[in-house]
Amino acid sequence: MESVTAVGKPVISEEIVASKFKWSDLYKNEDWWAIWLGFIVITLGFISVTTEAFTFKGVKVATWGTEANPSVLTVLADGKFIMGVGFTFIVLALLFSIGIKCMGRSPVKFIAGFAGVFLLALLAYTLAAQVTMKNYLEYAFWALLIGMLVCNTIKTPDWLKPAIQTEFYIKTGLVIMGAEVLFSNIAEFGIYGLGIAWLVTPVVIIFMWIFGTKFLKITNKSMVMIIACATSVCGTSAAIAAAAACKGKKNDLTFAVGLSLIFTVVMMVVMPFICKWFNLDPMIGGAWIGGTVDSTGAVVLAGEALGPIGGQVAALVKMIQNILIGFVAFAVAIFFTTKVDNTAGNKVGVSEIWHRFPKFIIGFVLASVVFSFLVEPALGTEATKTVIKSLSGFKGWCFCLAFMSIGLETNFKEMASQMQGGKPLTLYVVGQVFNLILTLFVAWLLLSGIFLPIPNIIA
Repeated sequence: MESVTAVGKPVISEEIVASKFKWSDLYKNEDWWAIWLGFIVITLGFISVTTEAFTFKGVKVATWGTEANPSVLTVLADGKFIMGVGFTFIVLALLFSIGIKCMGRSPVKFIAGFAGVFLLALLAYTLAAQVTMKNYLEYAFWALLIGMLVCNTIKTPDWLKPAIQTEFYIKTGLVIMGAEVLFSNIAEFGIYGLGIAWLVTPVVIIFMWIFGTKFLKITNKSMVMIIACATSVCGTSAAIAAAAACKGKKNDLTFAVGLSLIFTVVMMVVMPFICKWFNLDPMIGGAWIGGTVDSTGAVVLAGEALGPIGGQVAALVKMIQNILIGFVAFAVAIFFTTKVDNTAGNKVGVSEIWHRFPKFIIGFVLASVVFSFLVEPALGTEATKTVIKSLSGFKGWCFCLAFMSIGLETNFKEMASQMQGGKPLTLYVVGQVFNLILTLFVAWLLLSGIFLPIPNIIA
């Protein structure tokens, strides 16, 4: 059976009974709604680009503090921007409220709270668009910071809480993100990208699992797995998928995401300096950054600091690594179902794998397959990139709303209670150091030219 925590999320109790699939899950389950909403956005974006009959883009805040936009007011007062904000709000509020209604919750309360969360997310986007900040701190950092400030000072108002739907937002964003993960990227970087992104990742997960459970003896095994996946794959996205697969608590996820974001900011600033200090080849440095820095946006910025070759290689490695999200979620579901929770007096049936498997990953993989094997061959690479670019706005808003929701639920006192003498922090730091060393070694092994020919990457 499942019991429910104080925050309303299911956790595993002593006896687990597998849930059989019900057709009603397709319109009552959050994971399935993330798929439907994600594909609605993808479809509308595809039609808008290919037919040019209408524009369907999520608004983006223009860079301010520049000669063109000296003041933030110049950006915020622009008529097109105001219309874009209104359009983006209406689209997202409508789509998510339909899902909320079908899942048996109040759409009226949701929309009222969503207006507040959306405005806070807009503030985060605006701060991130400042010309200097844009090079170092992404919207995710500002969203988390603003949300935590609200939660730990005036406390999150009750009227906002119906719109704090962290998983719903980010799952939908991940489905949209699936369209960006093109299998042609694997062909473009071949065995090099696969070796760096796919060989290192499982080794790091296994190392951190053993270190966390055997040496640190952390009893919260779900937290160990969530931190391990966030460290080794791609931060927040992998953490969400792993948490769903191992039935982790919301507090575990919040803690892991917080650690990931903090260290992402540090790594994206420090790693390019290290690469230049030791005069690393830009290709090796870019691969190192792409395989270790958690956020895709941070990877691109840090990689570009090494030049166009470094930036392109970093982005390629990260995109190839992102493909692993679905495989990792499936593996975690199998491992926790058959090993971790399948203990004496706590038997778990094999069919529980399907119950635990994050269904939104199906949407992520399907979007990737459709764009890789149908859209790109039909439209060509450049046209496909145009479609993907048109989707990035709504994907970004989904992620920003998710980070804001995480911040609004992050209570420092509750986080302190999870430290367990600093063991989770030790797990992350040791795991990330191991990840950095192993990734650099594999990148050098494959890209130094000593063992394999250096790939021809054109900037």
